[in-house]
Amino acid sequence: MTIALNLLNINKKYEDISALKDINLEVKDGEFFSLLGPSGSGKTTCLKVIAGFEIPDVGEINLFGQDVSSIPPFKRNVNTVFQDYALFPHMNVKDNVAYSLKIKKIPKIDQEKLINEILLTVKLQGYESRKPSELSGGQRQRVALARSLINKPKILLLDEPLGALDLKLREQMQIELKNLQRQFQITFIYVTHDQQEAMSMSDRIAIFNEGRVEQIDTPKNIYNKPKTAFVADFIGTTSIISKSSSSEYFNYPFSFSLRPEFININSSGNYDFNIDAQISDVQFQGSFYKVLFKSKEIELTSYYYPNSDQSLDLSIGRNHNLSWNKNDITDLNE
Repeated sequence: MTIALNLLNINKKYEDISALKDINLEVKDGEFFSLLGPSGSGKTTCLKVIAGFEIPDVGEINLFGQDVSSIPPFKRNVNTVFQDYALFPHMNVKDNVAYSLKIKKIPKIDQEKLINEILLTVKLQGYESRKPSELSGGQRQRVALARSLINKPKILLLDEPLGALDLKLREQMQIELKNLQRQFQITFIYVTHDQQEAMSMSDRIAIFNEGRVEQIDTPKNIYNKPKTAFVADFIGTTSIISKSSSSEYFNYPFSFSLRPEFININSSGNYDFNIDAQISDVQFQGSFYKVLFKSKEIELTSYYYPNSDQSLDLSIGRNHNLSWNKNDITDLNE
């Protein structure tokens, strides 16, 4: 297994603000790896450190086994796609895509071949003479991708590239990005604050919070086995029971998280945990309802599917019994 990127003890401060704190992570060659976290969590700063746009105060950056910590951005075999695309407004599609080839003085005949190939790949043939202002948001994104991929970098860095697109187009571009990554077999390092985006596209995810990495794992493991309360709360919908409440109401010695799909409502089976709670809110979600319950200081969220055999009174204030098994919870580090 080849390691494309290895960050060792990366720290970065801006005056009194610690943007990155002891960041250690490895990215495998050919992996779609996402840096996920809320605004200000350090993910974009980490991407800039990898690209060479920011220099860490402490730590080492290795790309394919080479220490590039002191090497300028243009000498690192990485390209970056930005959220605002960073296209030249006065250049047409062809010239934007060809820009890096001209800088590297690639022969004209080779340029034409490479440009035609990449425009075909990103579905932009026939748009060569258009300016960025004449393109849709999705088309401008494809131009930015074509320009970044035409040099076949070993690593492509993407800083929230779909953030400016509407929902439908963003979902379409997620599929296209993943297909491009498979086709080119290039390592993608992808920054986003969108949990669904990271979960659906990534091979692995690093969860950032206040400059630290809370967890690195596959989307499935992060969802099913979050290591901290922050990860459990940030990814998907979950109920988090504090250590004190867990001990008082369930005689269980740990804080834990519980996903809505594991909470049974008025079930007659035998379960390890149960509690009576009142409905505090009901949210229609299309094919199901998200039902919020409260019992003293404990708040729980469950799902109700109206097409099931069970009929449920969803009136606010209505009491129901909630139950689940120990195998359905995840102990948390508080």
